[in-house]
Amino acid sequence: MAGMTTHLITGAGSGIGAAVARRLNERGDDILLVARDAGRAKELEARYPGAGTLVADLADPDRISWALGHQSMPETVDSLLHIAGIVDLGPIAELRPKTWHQQLNVNLIAPAELTRLFLPQLRAAEGHVVFVNSGAGLNAHAEWGAYAASKHGLKALADSLRHEEHAAGVRVTSVYPGRTASPMQAKVHSQEGKEYDASRWIDPESVATAILTALDLPRDAEINDVTVRPGR
Repeated sequence: MAGMTTHLITGAGSGIGAAVARRLNERGDDILLVARDAGRAKELEARYPGAGTLVADLADPDRISWALGHQSMPETVDSLLHIAGIVDLGPIAELRPKTWHQQLNVNLIAPAELTRLFLPQLRAAEGHVVFVNSGAGLNAHAEWGAYAASKHGLKALADSLRHEEHAAGVRVTSVYPGRTASPMQAKVHSQEGKEYDASRWIDPESVATAILTALDLPRDAEINDVTVRPGR
């Protein structure tokens, strides 16, 4: 029944986030999508009928609180789905602070800040926080240093939050997808100098299924961590 469950989603513009937003929207749940600017918000509202939007730039975490303070907030949030992410590869020997800051801001600090700001609503709903991490959040390889550091940090954020909020009834799940067919993956292949073949990688719909499984799990259980690897 529409209006009963509210999901706040980042990264709904493409890839895994788009698949999750569409599935939740189609089954009648309320979705509230974080957009980086007003133009993007209009695009998302047109794509997902009935969806609400909040404008906040994850690349500038220091201003998220200010931005949201000028918009109407939901009273309860049943799930906060951190799916947005950016990647920029390069050897440690060449990575400048700007590249580190960009990935840490979007991939780690913005999720921490959004979580802080919406924890009252999540506690009220005994809600669920889902962090879409990465295989790079468990293992770091050559030229993935900055991205992997941001995702290792995201694992720590999720693990700490799970311990802190368990008594409040807030569930916390980290999802670690392997390479998934998405615009981000196309960029990675370009940076690696490799040809991109979407059919070789995980369909975003499959990762969305794993996320919805965690969300829909009965309250007597909680999926803490799920690793999703390419099946081909």
